[in-house]
Amino acid sequence: MFLKRRVESDALLAMRYLHTRMKLTEKELYYYHRLEKGYRGELAFDCLTENLQEERYIINDLLLEINQSYFQIDTIIISQATILLLDIKNFEGDYYIESDKFFSVTSGRELKNPVDQLKRSTILFRQLLQDLNLDYPVEAFVIFLNPEFTLYQAPLDQPIILPTQVNRFFKELNQISSHLNAKHGKLAQKLISLHHTQNPFTVLPDYNYHTVQKGIYCSSCHSFEVSTRNYDLVCEKCRQAEPLEEAVIRSVKEFKLLFPEQKITTPRVYEWCKVDVSQKTIYRILKKNFTITGSGRGAYYK
Repeated sequence: MFLKRRVESDALLAMRYLHTRMKLTEKELYYYHRLEKGYRGELAFDCLTENLQEERYIINDLLLEINQSYFQIDTIIISQATILLLDIKNFEGDYYIESDKFFSVTSGRELKNPVDQLKRSTILFRQLLQDLNLDYPVEAFVIFLNPEFTLYQAPLDQPIILPTQVNRFFKELNQISSHLNAKHGKLAQKLISLHHTQNPFTVLPDYNYHTVQKGIYCSSCHSFEVSTRNYDLVCEKCRQAEPLEEAVIRSVKEFKLLFPEQKITTPRVYEWCKVDVSQKTIYRILKKNFTITGSGRGAYYK
């Protein structure tokens, strides 16, 4: 049972929006593509967990904190006897481990060792359970999901699941009987309640309202070459049509994430969307879909 399904993180969404609206540096592009690839891998893993049998609670993407130390867990599976902490990696290419260090064969570049990151998260998670006066066995694994991934010199004593072992991992998990009770449910809900929606360590490119491109872009090909026809927004490149109201709402949500300190007003949204409609049309859409606060020129929407 999925108690918390996976959604794009604010960091991924922000990078996705900024990639469309400004030129990213090579380093920023690398970070963005890594986020996108990681998210695709996590979604692929979710498809596998949907086939789990027996009674289990599945919680995705938890950002937890204990003693001002934050840690993130891709997937938590609560079974009758054990809590599984799973770190999902969608790495592609050849890698090797040497002296507990993780390297890319192609570039020779040293990367953060996923096992070290997992061990830290596991220690903090156990501390969190202790603070909650809960006693549950905890197991943790790094799961490399991509079939194009190879890890040379993988130590046999490390909690690593390689691509060729993933199916066997789920098969063995399904063979373990699991029946949940009210205590498991309370534990799951408590963990979800402790989730932090904002990651204090997220670092985004330097940008401001004046440096990003304005306008509504096509939801399909991301082209800004769009025009309004009747009640639709039509892309001049791929001919994709989207209801105008949906396009404006999508653009407003993007504005809210990128500029949370700015108020959503009719003139600001009109300027942000930069589309061939009147301010009156923007006003009607905002009034219908958002809650107005204040009145007159000081009115804004939430």
